[in-house]
Amino acid sequence: MTLQQIKSVVVLSEKLNFTRAAEELNIVQPALSRQIKQLEDQIGAILFIRDKRNVKLTPAGQHFVKEAKKQLAQLERLKKQTINIHNGHAGEINIGFTHSIMQTILPEILKTINYQIPGIKAVLKEMNNRDQYLALQQNELDIGFATNPMVPFNLKSKVLRIDNFLILLPENHPIDKHNYTDFSVFSNEEFIFPSVADGPNYVHILESICIDAGFAPKIVHETDSASTSFRLVEAGLGISFEPVSSLQGHEFPIKIIELKNIKQKAQLTMMWNPERETEYPLLFELLKNWAVS
Repeated sequence: MTLQQIKSVVVLSEKLNFTRAAEELNIVQPALSRQIKQLEDQIGAILFIRDKRNVKLTPAGQHFVKEAKKQLAQLERLKKQTINIHNGHAGEINIGFTHSIMQTILPEILKTINYQIPGIKAVLKEMNNRDQYLALQQNELDIGFATNPMVPFNLKSKVLRIDNFLILLPENHPIDKHNYTDFSVFSNEEFIFPSVADGPNYVHILESICIDAGFAPKIVHETDSASTSFRLVEAGLGISFEPVSSLQGHEFPIKIIELKNIKQKAQLTMMWNPERETEYPLLFELLKNWAVS
């Protein structure tokens, strides 16, 4: 199996036309047909069903193309890393994060990385939990930082910090930290929540705070943006949860009550694909041993 054969299968899967695929690959059509046939013979599986008019992938072909694209992306990263090392650069890492991570531990982590591995370039992407899972599994991210993620079985993780939750209230709300008794006082409130699709485990934890207090939350708005949530609370459109760390560095005209006496906590967690450890051994050794100062 050659790299050219793999590229040919991927291009043909996208074009689904031998003539157009051959033009894209800058080879003649008979040569492309031979490459595909030789590869199918080597594998022992039919990748494409073709007749005079149509070309389509078989189920085996769909699986092959999906995995081949991952390998081609991996080879491209390897090429870039090798060039960077040759030119005296440490390389580039892609980091996903949620809002509360940037407000607390991520700047310190980046400072440590830059000190320990000079020259490394970090590409930062604010992403929800679900998108981070997918990007890590597809090797589009090197590291992810999320709050209370439901980590897929094929990823590794480490909890870096545990925060209390806050309840965010409009300034004119009758409850404040002086007369607050327990969470059941909010049973008739309207809540602003993150969307379930983007972080089901995180939403489940927030719901459980309400359920433990004897009620199901009435959710009137959903947003995965912490700053949007702050503004909605400020406007009196509901109340919301955030980890303590989310409000660091922010000043909004809202009330906050720290929920110290509940079992639910915000776990700020690092996630990574173990396949990436061999590409950045110094980086992952540093991060796996990293502790909050």
